[in-house]
Amino acid sequence: MTQSPLKKEFEYYLSRRAELLKEYEGKFIVIKDQKVIGVYDTQIDAYTQTQKEHELGTFLIQEVSKDESTYSQTFYSRAIV
Repeated sequence: MTQSPLKKEFEYYLSRRAELLKEYEGKFIVIKDQKVIGVYDTQIDAYTQTQKEHELGTFLIQEVSKDESTYSQTFYSRAIV
C-alpha cells in the first residue's frame, strides 16, 4: 500500500498539537516540510493563497482544534471529471 505523501505533515501536526492549539486554535494552518508556512481564518483562504506558490499535493491544510473530528482528508485537483 502506498503511503500518503502528506502523512509526515499530519504526524507533525499531531506531535505538536498542544503547542499549536495554544497559538493557532480556531485557525487553519498550512504545513509543508514539517513547518507551519501559513495561518488563515478559513480553509478556502488557506487553499487559495498557498496554491499560488506551492504545488497541490505538497502541503497540508489542517484546522487547529481540540475536536478530533476536524481530522479529515480533502484532496484538491485541477482535473475536471
